[in-house]
Amino acid sequence: MSAPLLDVRNITKSFGGFVALNDVSIHLAPGERLGLIGPNGSGKTTMINCVSGALFNDGGAIVFEGRDITKLPAYRRARLGIARSFQIPKPFRSMTVIENLLVPLEFAAWTRIDHGRINEEAFDILERIGLADLAHKNCGDLTQIDMRKLELARALAARPNLLISDEAMAGLSSEEVDEVLEILFTLNEGGVAVIMIEHIMRAVMRYSERIVVLDAGRKIAEGPPDDIVHNPDVERAYLGE
Repeated sequence: MSAPLLDVRNITKSFGGFVALNDVSIHLAPGERLGLIGPNGSGKTTMINCVSGALFNDGGAIVFEGRDITKLPAYRRARLGIARSFQIPKPFRSMTVIENLLVPLEFAAWTRIDHGRINEEAFDILERIGLADLAHKNCGDLTQIDMRKLELARALAARPNLLISDEAMAGLSSEEVDEVLEILFTLNEGGVAVIMIEHIMRAVMRYSERIVVLDAGRKIAEGPPDDIVHNPDVERAYLGE
């Protein structure tokens, strides 16, 4: 069995007297598709903020590709190959679509790209995401679905080994959800491991090879999608007693 790509070991995080994460451990294999679900307030966002470096955990350790990154700032984690998308896209609105990709290519992926063809690298990513025709359009004029695609493209431009997709499908139509799913499948087929945080359960069940469930800051279940669907602890967390 190969070593984990990501190994989150017994992490805790509190905000004042509120315990957001309580002794939570998660692992992710290279190239794996992991779903991370739970009711609102369960600790999902806190978990991915700790993994990406937006927050520092109070206890426990985070190991990525065999290296302890617990104390590293977010920009150094990005340069090591951890990227995330955000639920609310925040591109540089004064820039074109392709210019938005040049920022992570230059600052996050600089040691992992061919500097002589950085524009070609950006355009290749847009082709994979389905935005090549909009490369020179101002991103402030994009539709909601294209804005979500751009958010994924910007994360991909960091050349990650791990992509954390944070509710990339929120507010999209069923057809648009399927579009984003196909993009995520394509990225994974290219070797990128993906953690999907999503409330659209059909998307999580279709995409995930394994699912971790959080509730009130604790991990309450872990396993294949079919097992999670029929887990009584998960049913109670979502539906109550």
